[in-house]
Amino acid sequence: MQLRWKLKQADQLKVNALQQSLKVHPVLCQMLVQRGIETFEEAKKFFRPELSDLHDPFLMKDMEKAVNRIMEAISRNEKILIYGDYDVDGTTAVATVYQFLTEFYPNIEYYIPHRYIEGYGISFKGIDYAAENNFTLIIALDCGIKSNDKVDYANERKIDFIICDHHTPGDDIPKAIAVLDPKRSDCRYPYKELSGCGIGFKLIQAFAQQNGMPPENCYRYLDLVCVSIGADIVPITGENRILAFYGLKKVNENPLPGLKKLMEVSGKLGQMDITNVVFILAPRINAAGRMDDAKHAVRLLIADDIDFDPEQKAEQLNKFNTDRKDLDKSITIHALEMIAGDETLINRKSTVVFHPEWHKGVIGIVASRLTETYYRPTIVLTESDGKVTGSARSVKNFDLYEAIYECRDLLIQFGGHKYAAGLTLRPENVDAFRDKFDEVVSARITDEQLIPELEIDAEIELEDINSKFYSIIQQMAPYGPENMKPVFVTRNVKDNGWSKIVKEEHIKFSVKKKNSPVVDGIGFRLAEKFNLVKSGAFDIAYQIDENEWQGNVRLQMLVKDIADPQK
Repeated sequence: MQLRWKLKQADQLKVNALQQSLKVHPVLCQMLVQRGIETFEEAKKFFRPELSDLHDPFLMKDMEKAVNRIMEAISRNEKILIYGDYDVDGTTAVATVYQFLTEFYPNIEYYIPHRYIEGYGISFKGIDYAAENNFTLIIALDCGIKSNDKVDYANERKIDFIICDHHTPGDDIPKAIAVLDPKRSDCRYPYKELSGCGIGFKLIQAFAQQNGMPPENCYRYLDLVCVSIGADIVPITGENRILAFYGLKKVNENPLPGLKKLMEVSGKLGQMDITNVVFILAPRINAAGRMDDAKHAVRLLIADDIDFDPEQKAEQLNKFNTDRKDLDKSITIHALEMIAGDETLINRKSTVVFHPEWHKGVIGIVASRLTETYYRPTIVLTESDGKVTGSARSVKNFDLYEAIYECRDLLIQFGGHKYAAGLTLRPENVDAFRDKFDEVVSARITDEQLIPELEIDAEIELEDINSKFYSIIQQMAPYGPENMKPVFVTRNVKDNGWSKIVKEEHIKFSVKKKNSPVVDGIGFRLAEKFNLVKSGAFDIAYQIDENEWQGNVRLQMLVKDIADPQK
Protein backbone atom coordinates (compact mmCIF):
# COMPACT_ATOMS: atom_id res chain seq x y z
CA MET A 1 0.00 0.00 0.00
CA GLN A 2 1.27 3.47 -0.94
CA LEU A 3 2.13 5.63 2.06
CA ARG A 4 1.83 9.40 2.35
CA TRP A 5 4.82 10.80 4.22
CA LYS A 6 4.20 13.64 6.65
CA LEU A 7 7.16 15.34 8.31
CA LYS A 8 6.16 16.74 11.71
CA GLN A 9 6.93 20.37 12.41
CA ALA A 10 8.04 22.16 15.57
CA ASP A 11 8.46 25.79 16.62
CA GLN A 12 12.19 26.39 16.05
CA LEU A 13 12.43 29.08 18.74
CA LYS A 14 11.05 26.64 21.32
CA VAL A 15 13.41 23.93 20.06
CA ASN A 16 16.40 26.25 20.39
CA ALA A 17 15.38 27.33 23.89
CA LEU A 18 14.94 23.73 25.04
CA GLN A 19 18.26 22.72 23.50
CA GLN A 20 19.99 25.48 25.47
CA SER A 21 18.73 24.04 28.76
CA LEU A 22 18.99 20.30 27.99
CA LYS A 23 22.29 20.34 26.03
CA VAL A 24 21.31 17.32 23.91
CA HIS A 25 21.00 16.73 20.16
CA PRO A 26 18.65 19.38 18.69
CA VAL A 27 16.59 16.67 16.96
CA LEU A 28 15.76 15.21 20.38
CA CYS A 29 14.60 18.66 21.49
CA GLN A 30 12.54 18.95 18.31
CA MET A 31 10.75 15.69 19.12
CA LEU A 32 10.07 16.82 22.68
CA VAL A 33 8.54 20.09 21.50
CA GLN A 34 6.37 18.11 19.06
CA ARG A 35 5.08 16.22 22.12
CA GLY A 36 4.25 19.42 23.99
CA ILE A 37 7.39 19.37 26.18
CA GLU A 38 8.94 22.83 26.09
CA THR A 39 10.79 23.40 29.37
CA PHE A 40 13.52 21.73 31.40
CA GLU A 41 11.00 20.88 34.14
CA GLU A 42 8.54 19.32 31.67
CA ALA A 43 11.37 17.30 30.13
CA LYS A 44 12.42 16.10 33.58
CA LYS A 45 8.89 14.89 34.33
CA PHE A 46 8.71 13.23 30.90
CA PHE A 47 12.00 11.33 31.25
CA ARG A 48 11.66 10.70 34.99
CA PRO A 49 7.96 10.07 35.72
CA GLU A 50 7.03 10.07 39.42
CA LEU A 51 4.02 8.45 41.06
CA SER A 52 3.82 11.53 43.29
CA ASP A 53 2.76 13.47 40.17
CA LEU A 54 -0.48 11.48 39.84
CA HIS A 55 -3.49 13.76 40.21
CA ASP A 56 -5.58 13.85 43.36
CA PRO A 57 -8.40 11.37 42.65
CA PHE A 58 -10.89 13.59 44.48
CA LEU A 59 -10.61 16.11 41.65
CA MET A 60 -12.86 13.73 39.70
CA LYS A 61 -16.57 14.55 39.78
CA ASP A 62 -18.52 12.30 42.20
CA MET A 63 -15.41 10.65 43.65
CA GLU A 64 -16.30 11.60 47.22
CA LYS A 65 -19.82 10.21 46.73
CA ALA A 66 -18.37 6.95 45.38
CA VAL A 67 -15.94 6.45 48.25
CA ASN A 68 -18.56 7.33 50.86
CA ARG A 69 -21.04 4.84 49.38
CA ILE A 70 -18.47 2.03 49.44
CA MET A 71 -17.57 2.85 53.03
CA GLU A 72 -21.27 2.84 53.92
CA ALA A 73 -21.71 -0.56 52.24
CA ILE A 74 -18.79 -1.96 54.22
CA SER A 75 -20.07 -0.57 57.52
CA ARG A 76 -23.49 -2.16 56.87
CA ASN A 77 -22.00 -5.43 55.61
CA GLU A 78 -23.79 -5.03 52.26
CA LYS A 79 -23.01 -7.31 49.36
CA ILE A 80 -21.01 -5.53 46.64
CA LEU A 81 -20.88 -6.71 43.02
CA ILE A 82 -17.90 -5.64 40.89
CA TYR A 83 -19.22 -5.52 37.32
CA GLY A 84 -16.95 -5.11 34.28
CA ASP A 85 -16.88 -5.39 30.52
CA TYR A 86 -15.52 -8.57 28.90
CA ASP A 87 -12.51 -7.04 27.13
CA VAL A 88 -8.99 -6.48 28.49
CA ASP A 89 -9.79 -3.07 29.93
CA GLY A 90 -12.89 -4.38 31.70
CA THR A 91 -11.36 -7.58 33.07
CA THR A 92 -8.20 -5.86 34.34
CA ALA A 93 -10.40 -3.19 35.96
CA VAL A 94 -12.49 -5.83 37.73
CA ALA A 95 -9.37 -7.70 38.86
CA THR A 96 -7.87 -4.46 40.22
CA VAL A 97 -10.87 -3.24 42.22
CA TYR A 98 -11.91 -6.73 43.36
CA GLN A 99 -8.46 -7.61 44.70
CA PHE A 100 -8.04 -4.27 46.43
CA LEU A 101 -11.39 -4.44 48.26
CA THR A 102 -11.22 -8.13 49.16
CA GLU A 103 -7.97 -7.47 51.03
CA PHE A 104 -10.11 -6.10 53.89
CA TYR A 105 -13.77 -6.83 52.99
CA PRO A 106 -14.94 -10.32 52.01
CA ASN A 107 -18.59 -9.70 51.05
CA ILE A 108 -17.79 -9.09 47.39
CA GLU A 109 -18.23 -10.93 44.09
CA TYR A 110 -17.45 -10.01 40.50
CA TYR A 111 -19.61 -10.30 37.40
CA ILE A 112 -18.63 -10.22 33.73
CA PRO A 113 -21.48 -10.22 31.16
CA HIS A 114 -21.29 -12.98 28.58
CA ARG A 115 -20.50 -11.48 25.18
CA TYR A 116 -22.96 -13.69 23.29
CA ILE A 117 -25.79 -13.90 25.82
CA GLU A 118 -25.83 -10.40 27.30
CA GLY A 119 -23.76 -8.28 24.93
CA TYR A 120 -21.68 -5.23 25.79
CA GLY A 121 -21.93 -3.34 29.05
CA ILE A 122 -24.46 -3.46 31.86
CA SER A 123 -27.26 -5.97 31.22
CA PHE A 124 -30.71 -6.52 32.70
CA LYS A 125 -29.62 -10.11 33.36
CA GLY A 126 -26.70 -8.86 35.43
CA ILE A 127 -28.98 -6.63 37.49
CA ASP A 128 -31.42 -9.52 37.98
CA TYR A 129 -28.51 -11.64 39.20
CA ALA A 130 -27.61 -8.91 41.68
CA ALA A 131 -31.20 -8.63 42.94
CA GLU A 132 -31.68 -12.40 43.26
CA ASN A 133 -28.47 -12.68 45.29
CA ASN A 134 -29.10 -9.68 47.56
CA PHE A 135 -26.43 -7.33 46.22
CA THR A 136 -27.27 -3.73 47.06
CA LEU A 137 -24.29 -1.99 45.41
CA ILE A 138 -22.83 -2.53 41.94
CA ILE A 139 -19.53 -0.94 40.93
CA ALA A 140 -19.51 -0.88 37.11
CA LEU A 141 -16.10 -0.64 35.43
CA ASP A 142 -15.33 0.29 31.79
CA CYS A 143 -19.06 0.50 31.02
CA GLY A 144 -22.30 2.14 32.12
CA ILE A 145 -22.01 5.75 30.97
CA LYS A 146 -24.93 5.27 28.56
CA SER A 147 -26.82 2.61 30.54
CA ASN A 148 -29.53 4.98 31.77
CA ASP A 149 -32.33 2.41 31.38
CA LYS A 150 -30.34 -0.28 33.20
CA VAL A 151 -29.51 2.04 36.09
CA ASP A 152 -33.18 3.08 36.32
CA TYR A 153 -34.11 -0.61 36.44
CA ALA A 154 -31.57 -1.20 39.21
CA ASN A 155 -32.90 1.77 41.17
CA GLU A 156 -36.40 0.24 41.01
CA ARG A 157 -34.92 -2.92 42.53
CA LYS A 158 -33.18 -0.97 45.34
CA ILE A 159 -29.68 -1.55 43.92
CA ASP A 160 -27.26 1.39 43.85
CA PHE A 161 -24.73 1.94 41.08
CA ILE A 162 -21.27 3.48 41.04
CA ILE A 163 -20.22 3.89 37.40
CA CYS A 164 -16.51 4.07 36.50
CA ASP A 165 -16.27 4.67 32.76
CA HIS A 166 -14.05 6.48 30.27
CA HIS A 167 -16.29 6.49 27.21
CA THR A 168 -18.03 9.59 25.88
CA PRO A 169 -21.29 10.27 27.77
CA GLY A 170 -24.64 10.74 26.09
CA ASP A 171 -26.91 13.74 26.59
CA ASP A 172 -28.06 12.51 30.02
CA ILE A 173 -25.90 11.06 32.78
CA PRO A 174 -27.34 7.87 34.36
CA LYS A 175 -29.06 8.35 37.74
CA ALA A 176 -26.41 6.46 39.69
CA ILE A 177 -25.09 7.24 43.18
CA ALA A 178 -21.82 8.32 41.53
CA VAL A 179 -20.66 8.54 37.92
CA LEU A 180 -16.88 8.73 37.52
CA ASP A 181 -15.96 9.71 33.97
CA PRO A 182 -13.43 12.47 33.15
CA LYS A 183 -15.19 12.97 29.82
CA ARG A 184 -18.27 14.33 31.61
CA SER A 185 -18.67 17.98 30.59
CA ASP A 186 -19.02 18.91 34.27
CA CYS A 187 -15.91 17.00 35.41
CA ARG A 188 -12.83 19.13 36.06
CA TYR A 189 -10.40 16.24 36.40
CA PRO A 190 -7.15 17.42 34.71
CA TYR A 191 -6.53 14.30 32.61
CA LYS A 192 -9.28 13.04 30.31
CA GLU A 193 -7.74 9.97 28.67
CA LEU A 194 -7.58 7.33 31.42
CA SER A 195 -8.47 3.74 30.54
CA GLY A 196 -11.44 2.05 32.22
CA CYS A 197 -9.02 0.24 34.51
CA GLY A 198 -7.37 3.62 35.11
CA ILE A 199 -10.68 4.97 36.44
CA GLY A 200 -10.93 1.90 38.70
CA PHE A 201 -7.41 2.63 39.92
CA LYS A 202 -8.36 6.23 40.76
CA LEU A 203 -11.31 4.87 42.76
CA ILE A 204 -9.13 2.61 44.91
CA GLN A 205 -6.53 5.37 45.17
CA ALA A 206 -9.22 7.68 46.56
CA PHE A 207 -10.48 5.00 48.95
CA ALA A 208 -6.97 4.35 50.23
CA GLN A 209 -6.32 8.07 50.61
CA GLN A 210 -9.59 8.61 52.52
CA ASN A 211 -8.86 5.72 54.89
CA GLY A 212 -5.18 6.40 55.58
CA MET A 213 -3.92 3.35 53.70
CA PRO A 214 -0.40 3.39 52.18
CA PRO A 215 -0.38 4.11 48.43
CA GLU A 216 1.49 0.83 47.90
CA ASN A 217 -1.84 -0.94 48.50
CA CYS A 218 -2.89 0.49 45.14
CA TYR A 219 0.46 0.39 43.34
CA ARG A 220 0.56 -3.42 43.52
CA TYR A 221 -2.02 -3.43 40.70
CA LEU A 222 -0.15 -1.10 38.33
CA ASP A 223 0.78 -4.02 36.08
CA LEU A 224 -2.94 -4.54 35.38
CA VAL A 225 -3.39 -0.81 34.73
CA CYS A 226 -0.46 -0.90 32.29
CA VAL A 227 -1.99 -3.83 30.39
CA SER A 228 -5.28 -1.93 30.09
CA ILE A 229 -3.53 1.21 28.81
CA GLY A 230 -1.71 -0.75 26.11
CA ALA A 231 -4.70 -2.86 25.10
CA ASP A 232 -7.24 -0.03 24.98
CA ILE A 233 -4.96 2.17 22.83
CA VAL A 234 -5.38 5.27 24.98
CA PRO A 235 -2.80 8.07 24.70
CA ILE A 236 0.39 7.41 26.65
CA THR A 237 0.68 10.98 27.82
CA GLY A 238 0.33 12.73 31.16
CA GLU A 239 -1.05 10.49 33.89
CA ASN A 240 -1.25 7.47 31.57
CA ARG A 241 2.49 7.78 30.96
CA ILE A 242 3.21 7.63 34.70
CA LEU A 243 0.88 4.66 35.17
CA ALA A 244 2.30 2.83 32.14
CA PHE A 245 5.91 3.54 33.13
CA TYR A 246 5.55 2.10 36.62
CA GLY A 247 3.14 -0.59 35.49
CA LEU A 248 5.66 -1.83 32.94
CA LYS A 249 8.33 -1.80 35.64
CA LYS A 250 6.12 -4.05 37.75
CA VAL A 251 5.37 -6.33 34.77
CA ASN A 252 9.11 -6.90 34.42
CA GLU A 253 10.10 -7.04 38.09
CA ASN A 254 7.20 -8.42 40.11
CA PRO A 255 4.06 -9.18 38.07
CA LEU A 256 0.92 -10.65 39.58
CA PRO A 257 1.03 -14.49 39.44
CA GLY A 258 -1.54 -14.73 36.63
CA LEU A 259 0.31 -12.30 34.35
CA LYS A 260 3.58 -14.06 35.11
CA LYS A 261 2.15 -17.43 34.05
CA LEU A 262 0.62 -15.88 30.94
CA MET A 263 4.06 -14.60 29.91
CA GLU A 264 5.55 -18.01 30.54
CA VAL A 265 3.02 -19.97 28.46
CA SER A 266 3.34 -17.43 25.63
CA GLY A 267 7.06 -18.24 25.40
CA LYS A 268 8.04 -14.61 25.96
CA LEU A 269 11.48 -14.33 27.55
CA GLY A 270 13.28 -11.19 28.60
CA GLN A 271 12.07 -7.64 29.09
CA MET A 272 8.50 -6.71 28.17
CA ASP A 273 7.66 -3.39 26.54
CA ILE A 274 4.29 -1.90 25.61
CA THR A 275 4.40 -3.63 22.23
CA ASN A 276 4.73 -7.00 24.01
CA VAL A 277 1.84 -6.06 26.29
CA VAL A 278 -0.33 -5.24 23.27
CA PHE A 279 0.60 -8.29 21.17
CA ILE A 280 1.38 -10.96 23.78
CA LEU A 281 -0.60 -10.35 26.97
CA ALA A 282 -3.66 -8.46 25.71
CA PRO A 283 -4.78 -10.93 22.99
CA ARG A 284 -4.62 -13.85 25.43
CA ILE A 285 -6.67 -12.01 28.04
CA ASN A 286 -9.13 -10.89 25.37
CA ALA A 287 -9.42 -14.37 23.94
CA ALA A 288 -11.38 -15.64 26.96
CA GLY A 289 -14.29 -13.31 26.24
CA ARG A 290 -14.03 -13.75 22.49
CA MET A 291 -14.04 -17.54 22.48
CA ASP A 292 -15.85 -18.48 25.69
CA ASP A 293 -16.37 -16.53 28.93
CA ALA A 294 -14.27 -13.57 30.14
CA LYS A 295 -14.58 -14.83 33.73
CA HIS A 296 -11.71 -17.18 32.81
CA ALA A 297 -9.51 -14.09 32.37
CA VAL A 298 -10.52 -12.57 35.70
CA ARG A 299 -9.90 -15.86 37.51
CA LEU A 300 -6.37 -15.86 36.14
CA LEU A 301 -5.72 -12.19 36.92
CA ILE A 302 -6.79 -12.56 40.55
CA ALA A 303 -5.07 -15.94 40.98
CA ASP A 304 -2.87 -16.56 43.97
CA ASP A 305 0.02 -19.03 43.75
CA ILE A 306 -1.01 -20.52 47.09
CA ASP A 307 -4.63 -21.53 46.55
CA PHE A 308 -5.11 -21.56 42.78
CA ASP A 309 -3.41 -22.99 39.74
CA PRO A 310 -2.78 -20.00 37.47
CA GLU A 311 -0.69 -22.13 35.12
CA GLN A 312 -3.71 -24.21 34.16
CA LYS A 313 -5.77 -21.06 33.53
CA ALA A 314 -2.92 -19.47 31.57
CA GLU A 315 -2.73 -22.53 29.32
CA GLN A 316 -6.47 -22.27 28.79
CA LEU A 317 -6.24 -18.61 27.72
CA ASN A 318 -3.32 -19.49 25.46
CA LYS A 319 -5.46 -22.14 23.74
CA PHE A 320 -8.36 -19.69 23.41
CA ASN A 321 -5.94 -17.30 21.70
CA THR A 322 -4.71 -19.96 19.27
CA ASP A 323 -8.30 -20.81 18.35
CA ARG A 324 -9.08 -17.10 17.98
CA LYS A 325 -6.19 -16.60 15.55
CA ASP A 326 -7.37 -19.47 13.35
CA LEU A 327 -10.89 -18.07 13.34
CA ASP A 328 -10.03 -14.45 12.56
CA LYS A 329 -7.71 -15.57 9.76
CA SER A 330 -10.43 -17.63 8.05
CA ILE A 331 -13.07 -14.89 8.44
CA THR A 332 -10.67 -12.25 7.14
CA ILE A 333 -10.00 -14.34 4.02
CA HIS A 334 -13.76 -14.79 3.52
CA ALA A 335 -14.43 -11.06 3.94
CA LEU A 336 -11.64 -10.07 1.52
CA GLU A 337 -13.04 -12.50 -1.06
CA MET A 338 -16.49 -10.96 -0.55
CA ILE A 339 -15.14 -7.44 -1.20
CA ALA A 340 -13.02 -8.50 -4.19
CA GLY A 341 -16.05 -10.12 -5.80
CA ASP A 342 -18.28 -7.05 -5.51
CA GLU A 343 -17.41 -4.03 -7.64
CA THR A 344 -19.69 -1.78 -5.59
CA LEU A 345 -17.89 -2.68 -2.36
CA ILE A 346 -14.46 -2.22 -3.97
CA ASN A 347 -15.25 1.30 -5.16
CA ARG A 348 -16.85 2.63 -2.00
CA LYS A 349 -15.13 4.93 0.49
CA SER A 350 -16.18 2.67 3.36
CA THR A 351 -16.37 -1.06 3.94
CA VAL A 352 -19.45 -2.68 5.47
CA VAL A 353 -19.53 -6.49 5.18
CA PHE A 354 -22.05 -8.89 6.70
CA HIS A 355 -22.33 -12.63 7.13
CA PRO A 356 -24.74 -14.16 9.66
CA GLU A 357 -22.42 -17.02 10.61
CA TRP A 358 -19.22 -15.12 11.37
CA HIS A 359 -18.01 -15.50 14.96
CA LYS A 360 -19.04 -12.46 16.97
CA GLY A 361 -15.91 -12.63 19.12
CA VAL A 362 -13.43 -11.82 16.35
CA ILE A 363 -15.25 -9.35 14.09
CA GLY A 364 -13.40 -6.41 15.67
CA ILE A 365 -10.08 -8.00 14.78
CA VAL A 366 -11.34 -8.73 11.26
CA ALA A 367 -12.38 -5.08 10.89
CA SER A 368 -8.82 -4.06 11.76
CA ARG A 369 -7.41 -6.54 9.23
CA LEU A 370 -9.68 -5.20 6.47
CA THR A 371 -8.64 -1.64 7.29
CA GLU A 372 -5.02 -2.68 6.73
CA THR A 373 -5.93 -3.87 3.22
CA TYR A 374 -8.55 -1.29 2.19
CA TYR A 375 -7.60 1.82 4.10
CA ARG A 376 -11.04 3.24 4.90
CA PRO A 377 -13.67 3.22 7.68
CA THR A 378 -14.73 -0.40 8.11
CA ILE A 379 -17.60 -2.23 9.80
CA VAL A 380 -17.89 -6.02 10.06
CA LEU A 381 -21.36 -7.38 10.90
CA THR A 382 -22.64 -10.76 12.02
CA GLU A 383 -25.93 -12.10 13.38
CA SER A 384 -26.68 -13.22 16.91
CA ASP A 385 -30.05 -13.98 18.54
CA GLY A 386 -31.99 -12.39 15.71
CA LYS A 387 -30.01 -9.15 15.79
CA VAL A 388 -27.07 -7.96 13.73
CA THR A 389 -24.07 -6.80 15.71
CA GLY A 390 -20.96 -5.13 14.39
CA SER A 391 -17.51 -3.81 15.17
CA ALA A 392 -16.16 -0.72 13.47
CA ARG A 393 -12.65 0.63 12.93
CA SER A 394 -11.56 3.93 11.44
CA VAL A 395 -8.63 5.58 9.70
CA LYS A 396 -6.55 8.47 10.97
CA ASN A 397 -8.40 11.71 11.71
CA PHE A 398 -11.81 10.38 10.70
CA ASP A 399 -14.45 10.36 13.45
CA LEU A 400 -16.13 7.00 13.07
CA TYR A 401 -18.42 7.51 16.07
CA GLU A 402 -19.90 10.67 14.56
CA ALA A 403 -20.48 8.91 11.22
CA ILE A 404 -22.33 6.06 12.97
CA TYR A 405 -24.31 8.63 14.99
CA GLU A 406 -25.65 10.04 11.71
CA CYS A 407 -27.09 6.58 10.98
CA ARG A 408 -28.70 6.20 14.41
CA ASP A 409 -32.25 5.98 13.02
CA LEU A 410 -31.29 2.56 11.58
CA LEU A 411 -29.66 1.28 14.77
CA ILE A 412 -30.89 -0.32 17.97
CA GLN A 413 -27.83 0.87 19.90
CA PHE A 414 -24.23 1.93 19.40
CA GLY A 415 -21.24 3.22 21.34
CA GLY A 416 -17.51 3.69 21.23
CA HIS A 417 -14.75 6.12 20.32
CA LYS A 418 -13.51 8.16 17.36
CA TYR A 419 -11.55 5.19 16.01
CA ALA A 420 -13.45 2.12 17.25
CA ALA A 421 -17.12 1.46 17.90
CA GLY A 422 -19.76 -1.23 18.27
CA LEU A 423 -23.34 -1.27 17.02
CA THR A 424 -26.53 -3.34 16.89
CA LEU A 425 -29.30 -3.25 14.28
CA ARG A 426 -32.11 -5.34 12.83
CA PRO A 427 -31.29 -7.70 9.92
CA GLU A 428 -33.73 -5.94 7.60
CA ASN A 429 -31.80 -2.67 8.03
CA VAL A 430 -28.35 -3.94 6.98
CA ASP A 431 -28.54 -2.81 3.34
CA ALA A 432 -29.99 0.58 4.23
CA PHE A 433 -27.35 1.07 6.89
CA ARG A 434 -24.54 0.09 4.51
CA ASP A 435 -25.73 2.67 1.98
CA LYS A 436 -26.31 5.45 4.49
CA PHE A 437 -23.00 4.88 6.26
CA ASP A 438 -21.14 5.10 2.96
CA GLU A 439 -23.08 8.23 2.07
CA VAL A 440 -22.06 9.88 5.37
CA VAL A 441 -18.43 8.78 5.02
CA SER A 442 -18.23 9.91 1.38
CA ALA A 443 -19.51 13.36 2.32
CA ARG A 444 -17.03 13.81 5.16
CA ILE A 445 -13.81 12.01 4.33
CA THR A 446 -11.10 13.55 2.16
CA ASP A 447 -9.08 11.75 -0.49
CA GLU A 448 -5.99 12.42 1.62
CA GLN A 449 -7.51 10.61 4.59
CA LEU A 450 -7.92 7.50 2.43
CA ILE A 451 -4.15 7.21 1.96
CA PRO A 452 -2.34 5.84 5.03
CA GLU A 453 0.02 8.35 6.54
CA LEU A 454 3.55 7.72 7.73
CA GLU A 455 4.38 10.37 10.31
CA ILE A 456 8.07 11.24 10.40
CA ASP A 457 9.45 12.92 13.49
CA ALA A 458 12.64 14.36 12.07
CA GLU A 459 15.26 14.29 9.36
CA ILE A 460 18.68 13.02 10.49
CA GLU A 461 21.91 11.83 8.91
CA LEU A 462 23.35 8.31 9.12
CA GLU A 463 26.14 9.49 11.43
CA ASP A 464 23.48 10.54 13.98
CA ILE A 465 22.66 6.87 14.53
CA ASN A 466 24.81 6.14 17.57
CA SER A 467 24.44 4.63 21.02
CA LYS A 468 24.08 7.97 22.84
CA PHE A 469 21.31 9.16 20.53
CA TYR A 470 19.58 5.78 20.77
CA SER A 471 19.77 5.61 24.58
CA ILE A 472 17.91 8.91 24.90
CA ILE A 473 15.28 7.75 22.42
CA GLN A 474 14.77 4.64 24.54
CA GLN A 475 14.09 6.84 27.55
CA MET A 476 11.12 8.32 25.68
CA ALA A 477 9.36 4.97 26.15
CA PRO A 478 6.80 3.66 26.94
CA TYR A 479 5.51 4.40 23.47
CA GLY A 480 1.92 4.58 22.37
CA PRO A 481 -0.67 6.98 20.93
CA GLU A 482 0.57 10.61 21.02
CA ASN A 483 4.03 9.35 21.97
CA MET A 484 4.82 6.89 19.20
CA LYS A 485 8.26 5.43 18.68
CA PRO A 486 10.12 8.01 16.56
CA VAL A 487 10.38 7.59 12.81
CA PHE A 488 13.27 9.31 11.03
CA VAL A 489 14.07 10.08 7.42
CA THR A 490 17.49 10.26 5.80
CA ARG A 491 17.61 11.71 2.28
CA ASN A 492 19.60 10.53 -0.73
CA VAL A 493 21.11 7.37 0.69
CA LYS A 494 22.62 4.77 -1.63
CA ASP A 495 22.96 1.01 -1.56
CA ASN A 496 26.55 0.07 -0.78
CA GLY A 497 26.19 -3.07 -2.91
CA TRP A 498 25.04 -5.47 -0.19
CA SER A 499 21.32 -4.77 -0.06
CA LYS A 500 19.24 -7.77 -1.12
CA ILE A 501 15.79 -9.34 -1.08
CA VAL A 502 15.32 -11.96 1.65
CA LYS A 503 12.53 -14.54 1.88
CA GLU A 504 11.03 -13.13 -1.33
CA GLU A 505 9.17 -10.18 0.24
CA HIS A 506 11.61 -8.35 2.56
CA ILE A 507 14.67 -6.19 1.91
CA LYS A 508 17.89 -6.41 3.90
CA PHE A 509 19.38 -2.93 3.57
CA SER A 510 22.99 -1.82 3.68
CA VAL A 511 23.21 1.90 2.88
CA LYS A 512 25.57 4.85 3.08
CA LYS A 513 26.05 8.47 2.07
CA LYS A 514 29.26 10.22 1.15
CA ASN A 515 31.72 9.94 4.05
CA SER A 516 29.09 8.41 6.31
CA PRO A 517 29.24 5.06 8.08
CA VAL A 518 27.46 2.11 6.49
CA VAL A 519 24.18 1.38 8.27
CA ASP A 520 22.25 -1.89 7.93
CA GLY A 521 18.52 -2.38 8.20
CA ILE A 522 15.53 -4.58 7.48
CA GLY A 523 12.37 -3.57 5.63
CA PHE A 524 9.48 -6.00 5.89
CA ARG A 525 7.23 -6.50 2.85
CA LEU A 526 9.12 -3.89 0.83
CA ALA A 527 10.55 -6.23 -1.86
CA GLU A 528 8.40 -4.67 -4.58
CA LYS A 529 10.42 -1.45 -4.15
CA PHE A 530 13.81 -3.12 -4.58
CA ASN A 531 14.28 -1.56 -8.03
CA LEU A 532 14.38 1.84 -6.34
CA VAL A 533 17.21 0.62 -4.08
CA LYS A 534 19.27 -0.38 -7.11
CA SER A 535 18.43 2.63 -9.27
CA GLY A 536 20.48 5.19 -7.33
CA ALA A 537 19.79 7.57 -4.47
CA PHE A 538 16.58 7.21 -2.46
CA ASP A 539 15.00 8.53 0.73
CA ILE A 540 14.58 6.08 3.58
CA ALA A 541 12.12 6.29 6.52
CA TYR A 542 12.89 4.14 9.54
CA GLN A 543 12.97 3.57 13.27
CA ILE A 544 16.21 2.84 15.07
CA ASP A 545 16.37 -0.57 16.66
CA GLU A 546 18.86 -3.02 18.12
CA ASN A 547 19.84 -6.20 16.31
CA GLU A 548 21.41 -9.02 18.28
CA TRP A 549 23.33 -11.71 16.41
CA GLN A 550 25.57 -14.32 18.00
CA GLY A 551 25.95 -12.24 21.15
CA ASN A 552 26.79 -9.03 19.27
CA VAL A 553 24.36 -6.11 19.60
CA ARG A 554 24.39 -3.26 17.10
CA LEU A 555 22.02 -0.58 15.92
CA GLN A 556 20.05 -1.03 12.73
CA MET A 557 17.25 0.63 10.81
CA LEU A 558 13.76 -0.86 10.98
CA VAL A 559 12.71 0.50 7.59
CA LYS A 560 9.11 1.63 7.19
CA ASP A 561 9.24 2.89 3.61
CA ILE A 562 11.52 4.16 0.87
CA ALA A 563 10.80 6.79 -1.77
CA ASP A 564 12.21 8.47 -4.85
CA PRO A 565 13.91 11.69 -3.66
CA GLN A 566 12.45 13.52 -6.63
CA LYS A 567 8.89 13.04 -5.36
